[in-house]
Amino acid sequence: MKIIRLIILLFLISVNSVLAKETFPDGTAIPDWFKKEIPTDINKLGTHYKLTDFGVLNDSTIVQTEIIQSVIDKAFNAGGGVVIVPKGVFLSGSLFFKPKTHLYLEEGAVLKGSDDINNFRLLTTRMEGQTVKYFAALVNADQVDGFTISGKGTLNGNGLRYWKSFWLRRQFNPQCTNMDEMRPRVLYVSNSNNVQISGITLKNSPFWTSHFYKCEYVRLVDLHILAPEHPVKAPSSDAIDLDACKNVHIKNCYLSVNDDAIALKGGKGPSADKDPNNGSNSNIIIEDNSFGFCHSALTCGSESIHSYNIIFRRNKVDGAKRLLQLKMRPDTPQLYENILVEDITGNVTSMVFIKPWTQFFDLKGEKDIKMSYAKNVTLKNIDLDCDIAFDIQKSNQYILSDFTFENLNIREKKRSAVNVELVNNFKLKNVKVNGVKLDK
Repeated sequence: MKIIRLIILLFLISVNSVLAKETFPDGTAIPDWFKKEIPTDINKLGTHYKLTDFGVLNDSTIVQTEIIQSVIDKAFNAGGGVVIVPKGVFLSGSLFFKPKTHLYLEEGAVLKGSDDINNFRLLTTRMEGQTVKYFAALVNADQVDGFTISGKGTLNGNGLRYWKSFWLRRQFNPQCTNMDEMRPRVLYVSNSNNVQISGITLKNSPFWTSHFYKCEYVRLVDLHILAPEHPVKAPSSDAIDLDACKNVHIKNCYLSVNDDAIALKGGKGPSADKDPNNGSNSNIIIEDNSFGFCHSALTCGSESIHSYNIIFRRNKVDGAKRLLQLKMRPDTPQLYENILVEDITGNVTSMVFIKPWTQFFDLKGEKDIKMSYAKNVTLKNIDLDCDIAFDIQKSNQYILSDFTFENLNIREKKRSAVNVELVNNFKLKNVKVNGVKLDK
């Protein structure tokens, strides 16, 4: 009898444990990986290769791409190891890390990108939702499972010259695209699993700061990602771009850039959902971060076909233009679903921004626009100062459904009407704007 009772007790404990397990917005269990953060220990990653031990000069005026790459290659050929950038400033063009090689930046170390685009390799890469020929980043890692970057140093994109050239080109040709001005990213990681970037600063990127394409199990922790809004704006300097990625954890970071802080990409164009180079973003947890000035703390788009199971929680915002933005492209079939934004404090211009996004609109000869959809979006436990809370525009280009706003305490400068008719099944639960409770 005692054995039977013990079996029943163990069964009940097991059931309760399963029931208590955290889930994504669609109800699927959050993998234990998200809770098993293990700091990078470079002493467990193989032989150390300090740049200055191999003829690299501590000189910020000399571009040393070839000799730095030779150190990476030496580590790879020896079976792997850690390339260490010591204290000082080291100037380089595009570098390519290989399997079992890692990057460590000592405190006070700066790996600085050249401001001459000729020092960056032109190759087939991923850019703005397309697989195209474009310029490599300062640091590149393709098919490098287990890749890490760690330390307390800095990747500096050295973007000022690129920014000035971009804005000059825009004056000459207002229709020039973001890619017309040739400029590199700071970090590009592709087709890799179990990637961890931790502790470092990434700053002054000429273009997107960090870009992850078709990667799974990516952890970004304790990062500072910066690009200025003035005196010269850093155009298109997204802090983190996720492009067809799955299982991504962004935690304890500070992000302040002159574009979107975190943008979910994946493809664009009328047939984007049929292109095998494109893909969905899913199982993304963004928590315990701080956001300074940026165009949006979290954006779906503008090049995105499907993003789902997104959790954005316990984040602080100070000066962001938007908290959550859904960019709805009429030339791309899009689906944004199962998004949870909760436990947010701070100030923004707009809390929720949903409007057509028509920049560089191109149906590529097709006649009809592509419908987009956003559904199962929840904002919960938010205390926010803003100019306008509900910045949502009616459009025949998209359908919004199943939105829930719960426990919101909003102080709004410009009183915005909450038009529940814009969303099919729009639920308001304990929503207060300027002290007035709103009910559906």
